[in-house]
Amino acid sequence: MKASQGLEIEKKYDVDDDAAVPALDSLPGVARAGAPHTAVLEAVYFDTARHILASHRITLRRRTGGTDAGWHLKLPPLESGGGTAEPQQRRELHAPLGQPGVVPDSLLVHIQAYLRGAAVAPVVRLETRRTTHALYGGDGTHLADLADDRVTAERLHPGKGEGSVPGGQQWREWELELVHGGPELFAPAEELLVQAGARPAGHASKLARALGGGTGGQSTHNGSAPDGSTPDLAAGKKAPAAAVVNVYLAGQIQEVLAQDPGVRLEEPESVHNMRSAVRRIRSALAAYRKLYTARPVRHLRDELKWLGQLLGGPRDAEVLLDRLRGHLGELPPGEGVAAASDRVERKVGGAFDDGYRQLQEALRSDRYFRLLDELEAFRDAPPVRSEAVARGRRESAKAVDKSARRLRRSHKAATRARRGTDHENALHQVRKDAKRLRHVAETAALVRGRRAGKVAKAAQRQQKILGDFHDAVIARDLLITVGSRQEQTAAAAVFAALENRQDELMKDAEAKYRKARRKSRELLRRGVL
Repeated sequence: MKASQGLEIEKKYDVDDDAAVPALDSLPGVARAGAPHTAVLEAVYFDTARHILASHRITLRRRTGGTDAGWHLKLPPLESGGGTAEPQQRRELHAPLGQPGVVPDSLLVHIQAYLRGAAVAPVVRLETRRTTHALYGGDGTHLADLADDRVTAERLHPGKGEGSVPGGQQWREWELELVHGGPELFAPAEELLVQAGARPAGHASKLARALGGGTGGQSTHNGSAPDGSTPDLAAGKKAPAAAVVNVYLAGQIQEVLAQDPGVRLEEPESVHNMRSAVRRIRSALAAYRKLYTARPVRHLRDELKWLGQLLGGPRDAEVLLDRLRGHLGELPPGEGVAAASDRVERKVGGAFDDGYRQLQEALRSDRYFRLLDELEAFRDAPPVRSEAVARGRRESAKAVDKSARRLRRSHKAATRARRGTDHENALHQVRKDAKRLRHVAETAALVRGRRAGKVAKAAQRQQKILGDFHDAVIARDLLITVGSRQEQTAAAAVFAALENRQDELMKDAEAKYRKARRKSRELLRRGVL
C-alpha cells in the first residue's frame, strides 16, 4: 500500500519558558483564534548509527497521541539553501501505526537511496506537550496553526534497543504551520511573535536539536551542503569553472536521489527523469573533464553509463510501446489489428518487464549504492587539478564552442553518409551531439545567462526532432522483426502499413531537422558565446 502524503509549510521559533502567546487575531487576514487545545505527543525517531537521514534533513518517526498518530516521513525541503530563515516546504508521507519497531515498506522505499543498505533503529524519543492555536479567516477558513510545544528529548543508544543516553534535553518552541492560508501570513506573524519574545529557530527540526545539530546542514568546503543543496553563484563573472560545474552537478545528483523512489514504485516519468539527470552528469563530466584528475572522472562516466543503460531498457520499451499502440489505435479494428497488437504487446511489453526487473535489481545492488556515494564524494570534494583555476565564464564558453563544433562535424558526416542504415546511424550521432551541446549550454547558462539558454534551446529542438526520427527507426526495425514479410495474413498487412507509417514519419522528421538546423546555424556557429 502506498503512503499518503501532503505538503508541510512551516516556520519554527525558539522561545523562553515565560513567553506569552500574543493575540493572534490581530494578524492581517485573521478574524479569530480558536480556543487553545492541548495534547501530549510521544514520538520515536529512527535513523542509522551515523545519522544519515538527519544529515539529509530527513525525518522518520512513529508518533502516538494527537490527531495524526502514525508513522511520518518528512523528506528534504523542496527549496534548498534557505536554512531556517525562510519557511520550510517539505513533503510529508504518512502510514498507519503498525508495529512499534517495524518501519512500513511504503515509507522505506522513499529513503533507500539515502540508506544504501544501512539499517535504521530508534535514535531519539520525544515527548511534546503541544498547545495548538488555530487561526481562522473571516469566512471561516482554517488558515494556520500555531503550535506551542514544550519538548522533552532523550537520545537512545543506536543498536542497543531503546536504552537512553544519560542526560535529556528540554526546550520550548513555537511552530507556525499553514493549513489553507497563504505564505503572506508568515511576515506579519513573525513580527508579532518576535515582539512576544520568539527567535528564529537555531535548528531545522526537533530531531536536529535533540541530536545536537543546528540548521541541519553545515556547508562543506566547496559550498555544497550534505543534503545536496547548492548556493547561488554569487561570484557571477568571477566564479571559477569548477564551482560552476559543481553547482550544476549537485543539482543533477539531487535529481537522481529525488527520482529514485519513483523508479522503484514504477511511477510515470521517473525513469525518464532519472535517466536525463544521469545523462546530464555524464555530459558535464565529459565536457569539463580537463578540470579534474582523469581517473575519478573516467570511473564515474563508466558507472553512469552502466546506470543509464539500465534505465534505458524499460524507458525505450515504454516509448516504443506507447508509439505503436497509438498507431494501431488509428487503424480500423479488425482481425489483423488484433493479431498485430497481440504480437507487439508480447514482444515490447516483455522487453519492458525484463528491463524493469533488471533495473530494480540494480537499484538494490551495492554497485548502485557505491555510485551514489562516489557522486556525493565528487560533489563534496571535487578532484580539481591544481592548475585548473580558469573562470567559469571563459571555460563554459570554450566547452560550448567545442560541443558546437562537434555537432557541426556530425551534421556534415550525416549529409555525406550513404542513404539507409549509414545515414540513420549518422543522424543518431547528430542527436547525441545535440543533446551534449544542450547539457553543456545549461552549465554555461549559470554564468552566461540568456545567450547560453538560447543555445540550449536550439540544441534541444534538434535533439527532439531527431529523437522522433530515431524512435521511428526503432519502431520500423521492430515491426520488420515481429511481422514476417513472407506471411499472407491480415496481420502482415497491418505490419506493412505500420512500417510505411514509420517511413513517412522519418521523412517528416528529417525535413523538420533541416529547417531547425537552418534556423539555428548562426546561433551555433563558431564562437557562439
